[in-house]
Amino acid sequence: MGLDVLFDAVLAVFTSGSVIYVFLGVVLGLTFGVIPGLGGTTALALLIPVTFSMESLDAMYLAGGVMGATSFGGSITAILLNTPGTAPNAATTFDGYPLARQGKAGLAIGASACASAMGGLIGLFTLLLVIPVARELVLAFGPAEFFLLTILGLVAIAVSARGKLLRGLIAGGFGLLLAFVGSDTVSGELRFTLGTDYLWDGIPLVPTLTGMFALSQMIELALKGGSVAGNADAAKQRISGVWEGVRAVFVNWPTLLRGSAIGTIIGAIPGLGGTVASFIAYTSTVQTSKNPESFGKGNILGVIAPESANNAKDGGSLVPTVAFGIPGSAETALFLGILVLHGIDPGPSILLDNQREVYGLIVALTLSAVGASVIGLIFSRWLVMITHINVDFLVPVVVAVSLTGVYVLAGKPGDVMLAMIMGVIGYLMIRFDYPRLTLVIALVLGETCERSFHQTRMISDYDMIGFMAARPQSLILIVLIVLTLLLPSLRRVKWR
Repeated sequence: MGLDVLFDAVLAVFTSGSVIYVFLGVVLGLTFGVIPGLGGTTALALLIPVTFSMESLDAMYLAGGVMGATSFGGSITAILLNTPGTAPNAATTFDGYPLARQGKAGLAIGASACASAMGGLIGLFTLLLVIPVARELVLAFGPAEFFLLTILGLVAIAVSARGKLLRGLIAGGFGLLLAFVGSDTVSGELRFTLGTDYLWDGIPLVPTLTGMFALSQMIELALKGGSVAGNADAAKQRISGVWEGVRAVFVNWPTLLRGSAIGTIIGAIPGLGGTVASFIAYTSTVQTSKNPESFGKGNILGVIAPESANNAKDGGSLVPTVAFGIPGSAETALFLGILVLHGIDPGPSILLDNQREVYGLIVALTLSAVGASVIGLIFSRWLVMITHINVDFLVPVVVAVSLTGVYVLAGKPGDVMLAMIMGVIGYLMIRFDYPRLTLVIALVLGETCERSFHQTRMISDYDMIGFMAARPQSLILIVLIVLTLLLPSLRRVKWR
C-alpha cells in the first residue's frame, strides 16, 4: 500500500462521477449533525439499507461523506444555541456559546470550520502513515492501558476545575455514580436500576448530554428572556468575524496540532471515541494556558482544540476498524455493518484484499472534512442570525427538536424522561456554579475505567502494580498522570 494506490483513489472519485456520493454524504452529515440528538450514528444507521444496491466503493464515499461532516455540523448548534448537535461537540459549547453571547458567533463558527477541516486532514494524514504499522499500534494497548488512560482523563477533570476544585470533584463523583448504573461489567449483577429495566444498560449518553447542555440552557434562556446574543449588533455580526476565526486557527497552530494529535490517538483506542477526545483536548488546552481563567468565558482556543480533536478522531478510529474489525467509535461500528453488507470482512485481510475501498474511504473523509467546512463558511453569515431570535420563539423549537431527536434515536420514552431530568439537574448546576464538564467526562469514562480495572486485576493475578511496571506503555501513562497532577504546582512555581 502506498501513494500510488492513494493517487488512483483520488482519480477514481473525480473521473467516475462518484464525487456526487461524497457531496450527498456531506449534506446528509451536516443535516444530521446540526439536529441535536441525531448525529452521524443515526445517519449511518439509516444508510445501511440504502447502500445495499450500491457499488462497494460508492458506499464508502457516501459513508465517508457522512462521517466527515457531522462533527462540524454539530458544532454550529453548539456555538449558536449551546446545544451540541453530536455528543463530541459538547466541549465546544464551553467557549463557543459564550462567544455567541458576546456577538462573536461568526468568529467561533469560522474557527470551528477551519479547525474541523485541518484536524480532519491531520488525522487522515496520520492514518496513512500508521496503516503499515496498524497491528502493532492497536495491540500495544491492553486493559491496563485503557484503565490508566481513563484515570488520566479523570485526573484532568479535577485539575481543570480551577477555583472550584471541590465542586468539580463533587460533580465528577456524581458522574461516576451515574456511570455505575446498570449491570456490573464483571458479574452482570444489576445495580441502582430503581426497579426499571430501562436502566439495565446504564445511563444513555445522548439523552444525558441533550438534557445537560441543551435543555438546561433553554431553561436558563427562558428565565432570562431576550435573545442568545443579547444586545450584540446583528448587522455587524452578519458580516464580520468569520475569516478572523479562520485566521485564529493558523495563529494558534500549537493548539490545533495538540488537539489533532489527541483526537487521532484517542480515536485509535476502541471504545473511547470523539467525546473523550474532544474533552481531553479541551482540558489539556486549559491546563497549558497562561490564562486559564479566560476559558468558559469565550476563549477562541476553547473552540479550536475540541473541534480539531473531534474531526481528527475519524482517521484514528479507522485504524482498529479496518485492521481488526474493532470499532473505535459508534459511527465506525455502524460502518462495519456497511462493510459486511458488501462482503468485505473487516480485519488484517482488508488491508491486502480491499485496498481500493480503504483508500476510497480516506479520500471521501478528506473531501467531506474540507467540503463541510467550506459549506459552513458560505452559509455562516446567515446561520449567526439564529442567535438574534427571541427566546420566546427559540426555546420551544429547540426543546421540541431536541426531545424529538432523543426519542427518534432509540424510540424509548424513557430517553425523553431522562433528558428532561438531566435538563433540570443541568440548570441547577448552572445556577449554583457546579461544572457540568466534570460530570460528563466522569460519565463517559466511568464504564471503561471499571471494566478495564477488573480485567487488569484478573490478568495480573491481582498484582496490578507489578504488571503495569513491566509494560513501557503503562509507565508512560503513569508518568503523564503524575505530571498532570503536578501541573498546577509547577505553574505556580513558574509564574512566581
